[in-house]
Amino acid sequence: MATKKILIVPGDGIGQEVTAAGKKVLDKIAAKFGHTFQYDEALIGHAAIEATGQALPDVSLEKMRASDAVLFGAVGHPKYDNDPSAKVRPEQGLLKMRKELGLYANLRPIKLFDELLEASSIKPEILKGADILFFRELTGDIYFGEKGRKNNGDTAFDIAEYSRYEVERIARKAFEAARGRRKKLCSVDKANVLETSRLWRETVQQVAKEYPDVELEHQFVDSMAMLLIKDPRRYDVVVTANLFGDILTDEASQIAGSMGMLASASIGDGTGVYEPIHGSAHDITGKGIANPLASILSAALLLDISFGLKAEAAAIINAVDQVLKAGYRTKDIANATTPANMILNTEAMGQEVVNRL
Repeated sequence: MATKKILIVPGDGIGQEVTAAGKKVLDKIAAKFGHTFQYDEALIGHAAIEATGQALPDVSLEKMRASDAVLFGAVGHPKYDNDPSAKVRPEQGLLKMRKELGLYANLRPIKLFDELLEASSIKPEILKGADILFFRELTGDIYFGEKGRKNNGDTAFDIAEYSRYEVERIARKAFEAARGRRKKLCSVDKANVLETSRLWRETVQQVAKEYPDVELEHQFVDSMAMLLIKDPRRYDVVVTANLFGDILTDEASQIAGSMGMLASASIGDGTGVYEPIHGSAHDITGKGIANPLASILSAALLLDISFGLKAEAAAIINAVDQVLKAGYRTKDIANATTPANMILNTEAMGQEVVNRL
């Protein structure tokens, strides 16, 4: 395989700490399997605003476009959460990156490691065997529609908007994935109330005709929120709009025991971006206690989806499994019976995965 260019974009908060662990694992994979990865770094979010005044500087975007894949951390800072009037915000960098790179599909695998059955607040007998792949549409909906204030600022509006082609392209990716799994697809909308959802459902039904071997089910988002907790094993692949996907995948993170365990891929037709689903977590930044496993599993997704290196990706997942089987935990996935010497900091947990590789 030719040299592959990987851009490391740590971003803010614990993004710095967890991407360092992800890169270490990629280095080990390169050495073990005889690949050459060439790295560069770029700024985004609060770190970029402090340095350049922009949430996503042009130079960062150029580096992203020139890379084969991006390993991303997180964006966000409490400074902006408490100041709704701030004109430049870290999250603008994230939205711009998705838009400019055409990252219209966000893939979030919700797969439970048996060793973490007890880490979830849901009963183990309901969870065991749950394996869901979410497809969240990423460049449309309420986040990108027209927004503003009227009536002297006393009324605010955000317009949700979808075009048929946006729904078609994400639906096709979800149907293709379902075809390679258990051949079941659940499309989530709110078609009993929202016009965008009626277009969504109509379009998904049209695309379904191309995939007669895949069983299609529709769920309203409110009932889906309930069923996801009640019976997660009934779902295989789930496809939904941007806002609903944002909420449902965070809910689904509790199936896996912690947001610190969940990887994601944002893909389109060019450079893919791979990131943990957790945020910048400034309350634990710099304490060395962040869980790096989601970033490490994101590196596995990167190898699989962008580079087609399935054996290498499987080796990482297997190494994570071995570390968990050995009893090692970070603080977020430990419980009252975890021995203190088995609760590792960010760097040590990353090193354990490297050791297993």
